[in-house]
Amino acid sequence: MVSVIVRNKNENEYIGFTLQSICDHIPGAEVIVMDNNSSDDSLDVVRLFSTILDIKIVSIDNYTPGNSLNKAVKLCSNDIVMVLSAHSQITKMDLDYVVARLKEHSAVFGKQTPIYRGKRINKRYIWSHFVDTDIVNMHSTIEDRPFLHNAFCFYNKKDLTESPFDETLSGKEDRYWAADVLSKGKSYLYTPKIEINHYYTTTGATWKGIG
Repeated sequence: MVSVIVRNKNENEYIGFTLQSICDHIPGAEVIVMDNNSSDDSLDVVRLFSTILDIKIVSIDNYTPGNSLNKAVKLCSNDIVMVLSAHSQITKMDLDYVVARLKEHSAVFGKQTPIYRGKRINKRYIWSHFVDTDIVNMHSTIEDRPFLHNAFCFYNKKDLTESPFDETLSGKEDRYWAADVLSKGKSYLYTPKIEINHYYTTTGATWKGIG
């Protein structure tokens, strides 16, 4: 029912937790790991899950977030596509709710709890968006633009095909995608009914500027 895209670049510390949480919360998922020339043993960790998950590993050069996602979407066999960070762990899932909401919206993204060196931290800056109520077409007052986050987001594959991510961007491809679908009269939803732990890494884009 669900295809999961995980983008990997030297994520050996956490990608095992990511994949195990997929097993626990979305059994039967198809997983596509887009690997950006990893030099650690993260792909060895991924292969350990090949007996319990349907996993495809794809190596990508000339990486940008949008390029990686667009290529992965073309490989997805299911109508629902989830993008999940390789240093995130699903802790709460109401898949029935997500599927129902995707009949109304182009995307549904979930709550994130930031974990810094094993400890939950206060939800400052970007994390303050992840509140305890559903919000349609969330707008960020901090960034002054539509807010959607690809660390944990479900999409209708049809919408991703019709409105692919901008491949020229080095980051924030999710925000630009949200603005694009809004301009086309479509909508997206934030819900706390699904949730992840989002672990700190020195290279994690969401963590940049957080101290």
